[in-house]
Amino acid sequence: MTDQDSASVKVWCSEITAAYTLEQRKRWYSDVANIYHQARPRYPKTLIHRAVELARLPAQATILEIGCGPGIATVEFAELGFSMVCLEPSPAAYKLAKSNCSAYPNVEIINTTFEEWELEPGRFNAILAATSMHWISPEIRVQKSAEALQDNGSIIMLWNTPPHPNDEICHQLDEVYQTQAPSIPKFARYGSIETHQANLKEIEQDFINSGLFQNFLSEQLVGDTTHSIDEYLRLLSTISPYIKLESLQRTALFSGVREVLERTCTGKLKTSYLSALQVAHVNHG
Repeated sequence: MTDQDSASVKVWCSEITAAYTLEQRKRWYSDVANIYHQARPRYPKTLIHRAVELARLPAQATILEIGCGPGIATVEFAELGFSMVCLEPSPAAYKLAKSNCSAYPNVEIINTTFEEWELEPGRFNAILAATSMHWISPEIRVQKSAEALQDNGSIIMLWNTPPHPNDEICHQLDEVYQTQAPSIPKFARYGSIETHQANLKEIEQDFINSGLFQNFLSEQLVGDTTHSIDEYLRLLSTISPYIKLESLQRTALFSGVREVLERTCTGKLKTSYLSALQVAHVNHG
């Protein structure tokens, strides 16, 4: 990982926060909510069960979920019988989550941000964030999470990182990106597992440095999957730097990517991605 890659990961969300209003950010995923639900990989059940174990969740635990999206992780925890309050700012994703979780009466979906949500101090056994914690500024995500948790409560972060084709294909895609969308950082194009591990380490360090959390534990799995070219492009369209592109620029980029993949992959693309779990216990002193 180069210094430039690391810097891109570190500043990406802060740049979005600076460039877009809160109302714009609330609707960030609205145009791709359905595709997001269809294309994003699910979280491995082994990591979900490890999260429950490491967080020492009681059977009747109440969980606050930050940025539940269409409810991909929500359903997994709801099926284990937990009560959940889930925050989702995107109106489109909120509606999907309501539909996807309609079979679980103990799940409440609220159309709001974590920042705007009215704090309920000490109510929750755990806070869950599934590929969403990076959207919350460090000072808010750490302090407000700690205040919402009961004594001995836990923060649970799950992650699925963007797909990574093999190095040969990445090399062939470089020219397309440099020509059509040089603004997209390498971590979002085809970031290596090591790049994403470094990014997650930075978020972990925010919680450790705060002194408000302790006993930080992390586990990771590397997953492999095969996509059709259409499936791969649909997945890319749900990743923030691609959402940020103007429509014509995104179309030109995807056309170039498709051309390279059709030439090199015979219709199927093998990728790897990192699934990760981070758990820490609140330290109320």
